[in-house]
Amino acid sequence: MALYSEKVMDHFRNPRNVGSMENPSGVGEVGNAKCGDIMRIYLKIENDIIVDVKFETFGCGSAIASSSMATELIKGKPVSQALTLTNQAVVEALDGLPAQKVHCSVLAEEAIKLALKDYYDKNGIEYDHSQFPCCESCGHCHAH
Repeated sequence: MALYSEKVMDHFRNPRNVGSMENPSGVGEVGNAKCGDIMRIYLKIENDIIVDVKFETFGCGSAIASSSMATELIKGKPVSQALTLTNQAVVEALDGLPAQKVHCSVLAEEAIKLALKDYYDKNGIEYDHSQFPCCESCGHCHAH
């Protein structure tokens, strides 16, 4: 049995939404010191809709595939829907990840949430802090 699904391999070989963005509405960056993966997500938000999303990921194939799939799942969606994206949804959309690579999908979820938090902070929008599990004290991610 193959270690990686066809979808993981497709998103690794042909990642969607790669790159940076001029004047993003929000940016989220996370890193995992243990595996060395670094993920940065850029969002362009207009009228509460994510009209564009880009990512830059330095990491393994699973990290790249997770970033690519996560951006596809939120592009064109309302901010409120992007906030509810879970790493499980990313894993399911990729038709699964090996157990030792599931943390890559968690990084993708956290990077998106940090980018949304950055957008809220930049625009003075009130938000429920409990929607953002990642904070300064957790030590494995940081907002820029």
